[in-house]
Amino acid sequence: MRLLHFNRTFVTEQGAHDRIREATLRPAAYGPPRSLRRDVRVDVVHDRGWPVYTLTPTSQRPAGGVVYAHGGGWVNEIVSQQWRLAAAVAAGAGVVVIVPIYPLVPYGTAGPVRDRVAELVRESTERYGPTGVLGDSAGGQIVLSAALALRDRGLRLPITVLVSPALDLTWSNPLIPVVQPSDPWLATPGGRVLADAWRGDLPITDPAVSPLFGDLAGLGPLTVFTGMRDVLNPDARLLVEKARAAGVEVELHEAAGQLHNYPVLPTAPGRAAQKVLISRVARGLGPPCGPSDS
Repeated sequence: MRLLHFNRTFVTEQGAHDRIREATLRPAAYGPPRSLRRDVRVDVVHDRGWPVYTLTPTSQRPAGGVVYAHGGGWVNEIVSQQWRLAAAVAAGAGVVVIVPIYPLVPYGTAGPVRDRVAELVRESTERYGPTGVLGDSAGGQIVLSAALALRDRGLRLPITVLVSPALDLTWSNPLIPVVQPSDPWLATPGGRVLADAWRGDLPITDPAVSPLFGDLAGLGPLTVFTGMRDVLNPDARLLVEKARAAGVEVELHEAAGQLHNYPVLPTAPGRAAQKVLISRVARGLGPPCGPSDS
């Protein structure tokens, strides 16, 4: 990853500015791979400028729904590994997975995206039954912020799964510099530039931007995956401590030697973590209702 300069967007402020400019000039494709899975049907609608995909298992009647927000530093589009995660959850947990293609910086900002994702959760709950959320990296920030907003509006989610989530966009945790030398992917200088662009007109400590600053009491069960070679790991630990102190049920999967977003990566530890993730979603939303009528 270091040889391929995976961290070029994050290691300097200029790298982040360059990435925003490149993504604006040459937007990346976002559609799912053609060879996603045969046991999952893919549909898409365009709603208020957002493409919103649904991944539906074809071998069983869905047990509920999951709204999945992909990561990418709020500046990178969804990639094939993330599509495969979404499809694996749909097929393995027997749920409908909703994948919104949300606007990225400089066009998208935290508040409106949080609110639209929360709407999608409500819509999925009405259509498919109990609905949870799943987010990796920047997507973890989005879905946890949405879960907090929905809690405030009277909807407690049955499951919130966070994979290497971004939680405190101030990047001020004193343990980040301790982890930084072992992380070949993320870094503070570019992360702060992207966070400042993503916050829009909200304070950086607003829970819509940095959910670690929110009151966690009353949230539904949390499941957190974090690698110890990830600069976001110290904040993940803080989230777990804060959530447990607030009486929230938390399941932590902390992997020694693993990188940022490791459950999404095509590695043996990643595949093992993905199986646990799918099992947790299935357990959180209940067993399938039986064979599909389709």
